[in-house]
Amino acid sequence: MAGHSKWANIKHQKARMDAKKGKTFTQLSRAIIVAARNGGPDPETNFQLRTAIEKAKAASLPNENIERAIAKGAGTYDSDEGQLEAIRYEGYGPGGVAILIEALTDNRNRTAADLRSAFSKNGGNLGETGCVSWMFDQKGVVRLEGEIDEDALLEASVEGGADTYEMTDDPVGAEVFTEPTNLEPLNRTLTEQGFPVKEAEFRWIANNYVAVTDPDQARSLLKLMDTLEGLDDVQNVTANFEMANELVLQDTR
Repeated sequence: MAGHSKWANIKHQKARMDAKKGKTFTQLSRAIIVAARNGGPDPETNFQLRTAIEKAKAASLPNENIERAIAKGAGTYDSDEGQLEAIRYEGYGPGGVAILIEALTDNRNRTAADLRSAFSKNGGNLGETGCVSWMFDQKGVVRLEGEIDEDALLEASVEGGADTYEMTDDPVGAEVFTEPTNLEPLNRTLTEQGFPVKEAEFRWIANNYVAVTDPDQARSLLKLMDTLEGLDDVQNVTANFEMANELVLQDTR
C-alpha cells in the first residue's frame, strides 16, 4: 500500500511548512450543506455530516456557521444562494500528471472558467470527463495520528473490515484503507478501540504514479495544486505524482 497517498502526504507536509489552512470557511460550510441535504441534519445518523462537522471544528469554523450550514442543507434556513451540486472535473498538470477535482458549486460556468484559468496559467489543461478518472479508485481512509501498536492496529483493521493500512512517519501514525461503503463501520471500530483517529474521509487513490524530478516542473505543479485547492468551489484535489521531499521543501522557501 506504500505510496497510495502520495499527494495527501505532500499536502500534510506543506500544511505544516507554510502554516496554511487546508480549507476556507466557504469550502467547509458547503461540505456541511451538501451532507445535511443528502443524509439529513442529524450528525448522529449522518456519517458524512458528522465528518464534515469534525473537519470544520478542527479548522475553527464558528459554531453559528456550522449550525447555519446544517439549516441550509436541511432547507430550514432562508437563503438566496443557489442550489449546490457536486461535480467532478479532470485534467492534466505539467508533465502529464493526472488531476481529479471534486467541486461543490451553484454555477457550473463560473467553476469551469476558474479551473480552466488555473490550469492554463500553471502549465496544465482542463480535460474532458473520463480523461483521467480511470487511473484512480475511490477508498475510505481513516487517518490516525500518534504512537500506534501495529499488532493491535492489524487486529482492529481486520475486525473493522479494512483492506489494508500504511504506517506513516511524518506525522507519526497510520492510514487505514477500506471500501467507501465500509468507512463508517471501520471508523467506529478504530475509535471504540482507542486509536487516535484524526479524520475519516473518502479519497481518490491513483493506480500508478508519475515521478517528478525536475525542480521547475515540481514548482509549477505544486503551484497549480495550491491554486486549485484555493478556489472556493473546489473541495478536494487528487493527483498521481510523487516527488522527493527536497522538491516539496523548495516550494516553501
